[in-house]
Amino acid sequence: MTKAPAFPTAVDPAPAPPVAPPPDPSPDAVTVLVVDDERSNIESLEKIFLREGIRVLSASDAKRALELVRTHRVHVVLTDLMMPGTTGLELLRAIRQVAPDVEVVLMTAYGSVEAAVSAMRDGAYDFVEKPLKRVSIVKSVRKAAERQKLVAENKSLKDEIKRLAHREIVGSSPALRRVIDVATQAAPSQATVLVLGESGTGKELLARYIHERSARARGPFVAVNCAAIPETILEAELFGHEKGAFTGAHRRTRGWFEQANGGTLFLDEIASLSPEVQAKLLRVLQDGRFQRMGGEEWIRVDVHLLSAANQDLRKQMGAGQFREDLYYRLGAILVQIPSLRERSDDVPALLRHFLARWAAKYQKSLRGFTHAAWEFLVAYPWPGNVRQMEHVVETLVAMEEGSEIDLNHFPAEILAIGHPDSDADSVTRSAAEHRKILDALAETGWNRSKAAILLGISRPTLRSRMNAFGITPGSVRSEPGPMIQAVPGAD
Repeated sequence: MTKAPAFPTAVDPAPAPPVAPPPDPSPDAVTVLVVDDERSNIESLEKIFLREGIRVLSASDAKRALELVRTHRVHVVLTDLMMPGTTGLELLRAIRQVAPDVEVVLMTAYGSVEAAVSAMRDGAYDFVEKPLKRVSIVKSVRKAAERQKLVAENKSLKDEIKRLAHREIVGSSPALRRVIDVATQAAPSQATVLVLGESGTGKELLARYIHERSARARGPFVAVNCAAIPETILEAELFGHEKGAFTGAHRRTRGWFEQANGGTLFLDEIASLSPEVQAKLLRVLQDGRFQRMGGEEWIRVDVHLLSAANQDLRKQMGAGQFREDLYYRLGAILVQIPSLRERSDDVPALLRHFLARWAAKYQKSLRGFTHAAWEFLVAYPWPGNVRQMEHVVETLVAMEEGSEIDLNHFPAEILAIGHPDSDADSVTRSAAEHRKILDALAETGWNRSKAAILLGISRPTLRSRMNAFGITPGSVRSEPGPMIQAVPGAD
């Protein structure tokens, strides 16, 4: 095919009047890579884009173009379709492998539009015909850059969602390490795993840990809280349904098993499954196939099934509420997660971890907890386990306006967690008394006799209250200062 004439004869015929040199593009300007074996074409395009505030890179062949794509932040590649050696179409395919987020616009001579349309099927954003028009080429490149930015932002958002979804297992206690060891051994296998533990201990977190270390890590992870789904629709959600299977079923819907195909399906709170759903779940585990509700087709899926329960399934089996055969099918590997009370050595690390996480989330410059706040939180038994702790720390961080979290700053509902048998008012009064004693001691330079007079109580009473609150000269500061428990890396 005859190559198009040199570019200077193809762009606006009338030469532009002399103007001052365009300013350098801003650091966040769009960058376009122009690829053409005709140097005069590249120079003309460089002038056009620079006037528009667009940064320009150039290459005369595909090899140099790929080097620039690898080493520079390129938003759009503008390439000639017909070039000696590697064509623009071959360059497009190579760019798709090296930098799939870069948009490609093709320049094509009259008569090769069909080839350009074919290239768009291979991922090109647009094509422009020669002779090129200044307005159309700038418009095409800008639109391609806008699309590239939108796709990049969307990918960044998905990556952030994925990052936030990834939750670290924090702790080094022997009880937790035993659980991690079992989960690590279970990850490469296809054996079903049944995770048992109290609410809030991190059963789903452990399931994700197993998924992320398995050969299915690139596949989907579908987590389902069975107790949160009404019994009347749970079967349809698990196995899907055909159009017309029940009132309101206006179209075929894939269930969770199909959505998790090639990955992991995690069923939490399986103790809530009805006998009917238990029977159908057992069939899937035995035969590896199922039918959608209202359907006749047998569907096979490749799913690694993990499940969890916060109730004693053996008691339910004894009461006839849970199938024994299903229990053993679900629990080829059994994992018992300890409560936070059983791994109390991990409480300090968890407190620091959640403080750092939520301080970053709320953009708070928090250095840690004061001694009184720290002792309060470490000593609390945490009946709601790790989930309760994270919620409490988030609340404290969100409400804190200073640089430290102090017991005196705790809202009444948080203080009440440390005293299950006391009402919030009495706990608040206790915290206020604690603060008054500290203030009196600070004001008198830790002279107990003077502090007792200031408080209107006897010296023995003051000593008794100090012992009750664990107040000693070396345990707290009389003035605000650096935190006793600091968050690593936080300022």
